[in-house]
Amino acid sequence: MEGYHEPVYESEHNAEHSLEQPERGKNTEIKDPLPYALPLSIIAAAVIIAGAIMFTGRSNSGAPAKQVAAVDNALGNAQDFKLLEANAPTLGSPDAPVAIVEFADFQCPFCGKFHKTTAQDIITQYVKTGKAKLVYRDFAFLGEESNWASQAARCAGDQGKFWQYHDYLYEHQKGENKGAFNKDNLKGFALALGLDQNGFNKCLDSEKHKQDVENDTEMGRKFGVTGTPANFVNGKSVQGAVPFATFEAAIKTALEGK
Repeated sequence: MEGYHEPVYESEHNAEHSLEQPERGKNTEIKDPLPYALPLSIIAAAVIIAGAIMFTGRSNSGAPAKQVAAVDNALGNAQDFKLLEANAPTLGSPDAPVAIVEFADFQCPFCGKFHKTTAQDIITQYVKTGKAKLVYRDFAFLGEESNWASQAARCAGDQGKFWQYHDYLYEHQKGENKGAFNKDNLKGFALALGLDQNGFNKCLDSEKHKQDVENDTEMGRKFGVTGTPANFVNGKSVQGAVPFATFEAAIKTALEGK
């Protein structure tokens, strides 16, 4: 599975760390251990294991420590899944037989990769042909700038330009919480896209959509989302910036009604 951005605070990282044993000498003599040898070995092992755990906990900046199945079983029943589609930005025909619900963070590099690669193929081959629709949900867990970016996209949505702003954000990622998505820059993006500046600024400064973003993120957790990008294809989970071929298999299965 390709990149999957997991939160630092999650405790479900399951990477295996093996400790290599030193090579034994051919003529090693067996001697009674020194009185303090055992305690020292225990302390050394504890230090190594603690270091491994700390390294694993910070794995959200690179390849994921926790590997999950690319396509999982549906979570909840069909009625539960319909909740994910309601009152969210949607690209494509509302009557499309396949609904692809994405939980994403605008600062997540893997989400940016997914947007620039797999998502474009999905839009061309399935959304534009009326076979699928894309539904966007916020999972803003990477910091304050993630929440601001999500709020800004919703403010743009108030003016009918959510998807244009959505694309612009992914095209201007520059690291996590380094100022790329501070409020001044977000206002500049709105200006570049030709939005009503006064209306946008008022929306963003008032944090009109802060609770909406937090509600989306909490909804994601209830459906088992622990990192991004996390997609649901008619209720079945497809996690990570997987190649288009993997995603297409899930779409075809959904089109067949399985």
